[in-house]
Amino acid sequence: MDKFLIRGGKPLKGTVKISGAKNSALPCLAATLLTAETVTLHNVPYVKDLITQRRLLEDLGATVLTPELHTHKVRAANIEIYEAPYDLVKTMRASVLALGPLLARFGQAKVSLPGGCAIGTRPIDLHLKAFEQLGATVSLEAGNVIARAPNGRLVGADTFFEKVSVTGTENVMMAASLARGKTTIHNAAREPEIEDLAELLNKMGANIKGAGTETITIEGIEDLGEADHTIIPDRIETGTFIVAAAITNGELEIKNCHPKHLAAVIEKLRETGVEIEVADETLTVKCGGKKLRSKNVTTEPHPLFPTDMQAQYMALMTQAEGTSTIVETIFENRFMHASELVRMGADIQISGNTATINGKTKLMGAPILASDLRASASLVLAGLAAEGETLIDRVYHIDRGYETIVRKLCGIGADIERITENLTMSAEEIK
Repeated sequence: MDKFLIRGGKPLKGTVKISGAKNSALPCLAATLLTAETVTLHNVPYVKDLITQRRLLEDLGATVLTPELHTHKVRAANIEIYEAPYDLVKTMRASVLALGPLLARFGQAKVSLPGGCAIGTRPIDLHLKAFEQLGATVSLEAGNVIARAPNGRLVGADTFFEKVSVTGTENVMMAASLARGKTTIHNAAREPEIEDLAELLNKMGANIKGAGTETITIEGIEDLGEADHTIIPDRIETGTFIVAAAITNGELEIKNCHPKHLAAVIEKLRETGVEIEVADETLTVKCGGKKLRSKNVTTEPHPLFPTDMQAQYMALMTQAEGTSTIVETIFENRFMHASELVRMGADIQISGNTATINGKTKLMGAPILASDLRASASLVLAGLAAEGETLIDRVYHIDRGYETIVRKLCGIGADIERITENLTMSAEEIK
């Protein structure tokens, strides 16, 4: 099992380029199941979750060509089965995004209940209720969701999410694209990834309006066709590198990003004293020698502060002057990284969905354990700021969502290496 060895205390300086958004590429790949024509996707990040999604498409019968590392040409003309099996779904929750496209195009789908990061229950009952509103019959059998559309086609309807759901919005949006009539999604998720998926679907011939707002309307059509689309940059990777510059008192130029997609993060980090300059698709972050100020934050659905930046922000707050609180409103079990930060010297107390961080504390390198994708990122950040050596186990979590993270960090001055099967490998050696 791979580990990261980090020797901290080095300011990060230089330029880093942001990869395509994992959370956008996943639904966009699922959307290729809606048509028999070729869909070409660019700027697809090379991360474990996307490899899993590609395997799922191929297992279903689609042809996936990669003429370039970050380009996928998908043709789902010969789908042979309509099932996403447990051995794939258990490792990645986004596999459930196959449900909507399969149900819409073929009138049937069978998807195992999803897995993914251990950050609390993330039930898909919201998806299933919406599919039933579109006319599907849905049942749970032996750990599988089995859905069928009467007469082979869904029917447009008004759907309402009792709780904002990103994957739920994406699943219903894809399914409704081929439904008969008009579908309106109320209390829809507003994330940039929703807008990106809608842009792809519209390029394929769909009629979707309102993506990025609380109300999305979809006029269903008979067939979707080919399209060529570029995935948006990863806003969470962008935010992670902003924090990396701040926590190491460094200076970074972050390129190929969309600053408007993480406006709430930028605003909050500026409140803590981080200097952030915005110019088109580039951010310049400076924090050399300045004291960070503690600031409270509450995670909320987009466009407010994202839960996927909570762990990274906690790491930063251990190095800020004063006391801060973080209230987690999205997932009920997403403070597992806190105990590992405490092992490194942080002063953090957890009470329910609230974490209280007393700073500034001196972080010392230690053996620590990653519990999920974003927790992994927070521990890497802490290791970069700590004195001595930090050894992070279970880094397969971070491989799910951060492309060549070791190489990128080495390129801006970090002393980090991946240890594989007792062999130490530098970033250059594992390209």
